Amino acid sequence: MSLPEVPEIPSFDRRFFDGGERFTRIGDGSVGGKGAGLLRIHDILLSRLDPEAFPDFEVSIPTLTVVATGVFDAFLDRNDLRGIAYSDEPDETIARAFQRASLPAEILGDLRALVEQVRQPLAVRSSSLLEDALYRPFAGVYATKMIPNHQLDPDSRFRRLAEAVRFVYASTFFRGPKSYIRTTDRSIRDEKMAVVIQEVVGRRRGDRFYPDLSGVARSYNFYPSGNARPEDGVASLALGLGKTIVDGGLVWTYSPAFPKASPPFGSVADLLEQTQARFWAVNMGKPPAHDPTRETEYLVEQGLSEAEEDGSLRLVASSYDAGSDRLQPGLHGSGPRAVNFAPILVHGALPLNGLVRRLMDDCEAALGDKVEIEFAVTLPGSGGGRARFGFLQVRPLVVSHEFVEVSASDLRTEDVVLSSDDVMGNGVVRGLRDVVYVRPDRFEGRFSRRIAGEIAAINDALLDAARPYLLVGFGRWGSSDPSLGIPVGWGQICGARAIVEATLPRMNVELSQGSHFFHNISSFEVSYFCVRHDRDHRLDWAWLERQEAETETEFVRHVRPEGPLA
Repeated sequence: MSLPEVPEIPSFDRRFFDGGERFTRIGDGSVGGKGAGLLRIHDILLSRLDPEAFPDFEVSIPTLTVVATGVFDAFLDRNDLRGIAYSDEPDETIARAFQRASLPAEILGDLRALVEQVRQPLAVRSSSLLEDALYRPFAGVYATKMIPNHQLDPDSRFRRLAEAVRFVYASTFFRGPKSYIRTTDRSIRDEKMAVVIQEVVGRRRGDRFYPDLSGVARSYNFYPSGNARPEDGVASLALGLGKTIVDGGLVWTYSPAFPKASPPFGSVADLLEQTQARFWAVNMGKPPAHDPTRETEYLVEQGLSEAEEDGSLRLVASSYDAGSDRLQPGLHGSGPRAVNFAPILVHGALPLNGLVRRLMDDCEAALGDKVEIEFAVTLPGSGGGRARFGFLQVRPLVVSHEFVEVSASDLRTEDVVLSSDDVMGNGVVRGLRDVVYVRPDRFEGRFSRRIAGEIAAINDALLDAARPYLLVGFGRWGSSDPSLGIPVGWGQICGARAIVEATLPRMNVELSQGSHFFHNISSFEVSYFCVRHDRDHRLDWAWLERQEAETETEFVRHVRPEGPLA
């Protein structure tokens, strides 16, 4: 597949919002995969989308400038940082070394001009060179830092922006990305980082700034349910910043072909328990303790009561009525709220779903492949007006069309270690000689961070030995919420060629299609299996326990069976 050419990008316009260009660059070199993806799609998107077709929305890509990769090279060389960057030093040591360094003098005037006129939050995002070169988006591997950018004096705003740029540069060399790149045919020395500086879509509500909803939609659904087909796609929506989605938190997932169909919850109580209860926002209030090496330094996580106080639940939530044991779209009475977007998806308060489907079709046509898009929406207030739809990202999805025939009887023979009818990816992986699994008798959600560390160490050793493996764990791999699964980063498990998410009575959550985690699975053609303890799925724990352990920690076993697995 050949991607559209990246158009010429004008130099940074110091009138960030009022100038004639909404896409600009600072410095020479590449704008990286994320920047190129947005720039490629911009003209195509606007030329294909008739504004009259969706008059309720203002659709745009939020204003941005890209600090190109030439600035990154100059920063490393002038501060003599390549030694520590390529070393095995801990992430925090690398981050602090980068914070002590100086950005190239020739870009300081542009950054200063930007903050002197812009007083709303900015997202400072990574745009890696290799994600474009490898046709493998490094989704969620590098850092994004959001800054409130609301301090009264421009000196303070400038310092925070410079710190955020240096933090994104440092994240290029953190342990996770280094492990990730080892699974490719490239070296960390090949990587270069551009930085996207972009306005955050949202509205200020007291001490918080956030969009009414964020979303991720894919034009291909790897495991549809009900009447949905894979080609119908899948969308996930969340209240607040999209961090909830990309971190594998609780979100509302539905088929764009059937927006009124609720996910298969067993009861209203289950739905209330397994829908979003907290959301992320940019902290516009009292500044936190200064820590430029922390990605969430200027973010705050709040509950639904704060969102209702802000007035942001009106079109995204339903209310539980105990008398009828039902949910009513909108805010009614004092019953619990469920973030299920029913006022929009079921009652059509806004044609959001139609717009998402149209944008996915346009992006598919432009890129010639299945796609994933990210967006954020600020809804009109009670006084009316237009909603703002900010188009944040488009990535190609890797979808295998290899034909593999498996009969029902094949899944029930004695030599089957695991089988499931909830899977993602398609193809055959042969010759796996290693299995890494979390011990079911010892697993508890409160230990999930320790489990993540034990798995990361085994992953590194198997990467060094060039031994791909089968990985088995409980709940959602990659969730930032330890109560929902094991909070690994992709770089901590990137040596796995097949991944299992299993459930237990004490870890029985809906397994997610979290954006970044699953995008990496599809990009690297990793097989994925969901094995639920309460369905006709099979995982032969007794067989695993009989295998001799090559590595055994408190919670994790690494075994090497006599024969290879397929």
